[in-house]
Amino acid sequence: MKVKKFVAWDYVVFAALFLVCASIGVFFAVKERKKKTSKEFLVGGKQMTCGPIAFSLTSSFMSAVTVLGTPSEVYRYGASFVLFFLSYALVIIFTAELFLPVFYRSGITSTYEYLELRFNKIVRLAATLIYILQTMTYLRFVNHLVFFGFTVTGFDLWGSVVATGIVCTFYCTLGGLKAVVWTDAFQMLVMVAGFVTVLIRGTTLNGGSAKVWEDAYEGSRLNIFDFDIDPLRRHTFWTIVIGGTFTWLGLYGVNQSTIQRCISCKSEKHAKLALYLNLLGLWTVLVCAVFCGLVMYSHYQSCDPWTADFISAPDQLMPYFVMDIFSSMPGVPGLFVACAFSGTLSTVAASINALATVTFEDLVKKGFPNLSDKMSTWISKGLCILYGVLCTSMAAAASLLGGVVQASLSIHGMCGGPMLGLFTLGIVFPCANWKGAIGGLLAGITLAFWAGTGSFIYPAPPTKSIPLPLSTLNCTLVNSTELLLSPSHRPFLADTWYSLSYLYFSAIGCLGCAVTGLLISFITGPNKGEDIPPVLIKPVCNLFCFWSKRLTTLLWCGVQHDSQELSGCCHPQLHALQILSSRALLAHHSGLQPPAPELALPTIPSTHFSTGVSGLWSSLRHHE
Repeated sequence: MKVKKFVAWDYVVFAALFLVCASIGVFFAVKERKKKTSKEFLVGGKQMTCGPIAFSLTSSFMSAVTVLGTPSEVYRYGASFVLFFLSYALVIIFTAELFLPVFYRSGITSTYEYLELRFNKIVRLAATLIYILQTMTYLRFVNHLVFFGFTVTGFDLWGSVVATGIVCTFYCTLGGLKAVVWTDAFQMLVMVAGFVTVLIRGTTLNGGSAKVWEDAYEGSRLNIFDFDIDPLRRHTFWTIVIGGTFTWLGLYGVNQSTIQRCISCKSEKHAKLALYLNLLGLWTVLVCAVFCGLVMYSHYQSCDPWTADFISAPDQLMPYFVMDIFSSMPGVPGLFVACAFSGTLSTVAASINALATVTFEDLVKKGFPNLSDKMSTWISKGLCILYGVLCTSMAAAASLLGGVVQASLSIHGMCGGPMLGLFTLGIVFPCANWKGAIGGLLAGITLAFWAGTGSFIYPAPPTKSIPLPLSTLNCTLVNSTELLLSPSHRPFLADTWYSLSYLYFSAIGCLGCAVTGLLISFITGPNKGEDIPPVLIKPVCNLFCFWSKRLTTLLWCGVQHDSQELSGCCHPQLHALQILSSRALLAHHSGLQPPAPELALPTIPSTHFSTGVSGLWSSLRHHE
């Protein structure tokens, strides 16, 4: 069964999206032309409010992977994917209450600055390189998958890759973070509008919501709560809630793209509110995507396009469905494609901006500390262009790696899990030292990539991930389907370690990093609490040891949390001085009556501030 391709009106609607996005970049380039510092360009001068940041986060991280992949997942495996709403809630709570306060109050621009303040330059450099590799790899094949999914509409694959790369690079380079955030906000509205349009049209054509629900029930698509504890099962309650939390926490809690936008807010309160508002956006898009999958199943319950070979991959189901139901409504398919490409644009743009920030803050500034503001801004823009070109080129060279959702979350889990473990070591465990951090990071990456790579080479047995039944009863088959058989020889680990649910890759990497890091730290000599600035530690154990002050003191190794009075500030030097001038801290260390606040803030040249918070802390203890 063939469907119509794009017509002129569809291209007009689609082109309008690109035009609006490019115009936003031009607008902010003109508006901010007198603000020439790299901080204005990379973090918006830290004057953003919670609303646009919330929209931006939702648009970037749901992206076209959700628009294409989630409905296909629900169509083939059922609506258990909706359980991710629990994972999203846990992720936002942990990010807002555990990780964000530390990053925001430290006054950093790149999250990896924290690792140097907490450990040393080696740890920071290692994490920076891993992040760059992770992001480039993710963009390389996921965007290719998205573009490939839309080839059923008649869209030219390479033309769409190049167009997306050019537009993203254009408005990122001209407008910086503010252009990225406001463009994302616009793209979020387009994404929701596209979903709602498909839902209304699809539900109407298939007899209303009651009929769709009935078809989904009869097709076993509503068996959501599966409490099987088998870790080899692809999707159960536990793999989605536990594994999904680890995966998305690595993607949200310590990811530069998220934290960069949060710390661009004018206050910590705005940053937290942005995250919680973003949770509402995540739930909205998730519910829309799940219901689209159910509507699509109701429409194709007796003639599955994938099994019948009308399409070449499951991720083409949603574009095929859209072209089918809107064949008599020119321009509307263009809206949905614009919806999906909105997610792609926001993801690519946010990644380009984050990559430029990390490279400038963690690599360029370390090598050239005396750059002028004007030169810093030009270098930042040059990095945006460089990464835009690289992302576009690599997307064009990518190859397929399974379903778009599973592939993207696998990549994030394999890289994001160990990074999550590394930041958790620094923030939660004062005893962790830099040797433990490096050793833990290597161990976490080794374990995660061992499991992840093995799962790609030796996919799990069909009994662990078999799709629900699909019918071709009323189809005119194009070709007979071929059954792909597993290789006759499979190593022992193929049916155990390599068959773990892809959602557990992040948990493996995180726990492997944390446990190994702690063991190495204790073997090589744990850090002492008095050597660590309190602003770099989050005393979460206070919640669990509230009945015993002695136990809390023991677990925090002497870190003086009770004296921590933080208001948060934008500049790391000023923030560190505020911490060090705390009356209680000075009294504790000197045994004298603390001086007045204005006398406790000596002027320190910026050239002497290369060691950040940890350097000032060490200086204070030395003079004692």
